[in-house]
Amino acid sequence: MSRVLVPLAPGFEELEAISITNILRRAGIEVLTAGLQPGPVRAARGTVLVPDTSLDQVLHEDFDLVVLPGGLPGADNLRDDPRVLHILQRTHAEGRLVGAICAAPKVLAHAGLLQGRRATHYPGALTPEELAGAVDSHAAVEVDDRIITSRGPGTAMDFALTLVEQLMGRAKRDEVEAGLVR
Repeated sequence: MSRVLVPLAPGFEELEAISITNILRRAGIEVLTAGLQPGPVRAARGTVLVPDTSLDQVLHEDFDLVVLPGGLPGADNLRDDPRVLHILQRTHAEGRLVGAICAAPKVLAHAGLLQGRRATHYPGALTPEELAGAVDSHAAVEVDDRIITSRGPGTAMDFALTLVEQLMGRAKRDEVEAGLVR
């Protein structure tokens, strides 16, 4: 069974975090949400979620995918946490998947993972300096090798379904999508 880590930082975009977690779990994927600190995490619009664990508890575990919800200041909080950068760099270096949506591709850029890659993000969320060396695709969802990015809350479902496809194949994506009655 695939394992996925979804780090949750104060100010995360709740629609993205919930869509990712829910759709991956519908596919039978083990998803762990992890707060940067122990305890509940307040999202960008005031929703409070209780993560499954804290980042420190899973920092040395392996995941098939580490995926970051966006939102502000959530993406900035993820970017400024050296543990998040470390787990992203390690996961990517070991040949596994990393993903980010909305403003969170800035975290991938800060970790040095977007160099020479196509990526998409929320309009204006990344500075030209953060995008240096990357190709800004403006697509709803972009897959470039083992890096998956997406635009924002409106693309969260497509992003999550793409994550399912990357982890489990097209047939599983189609099965999950059919159950959503889109």
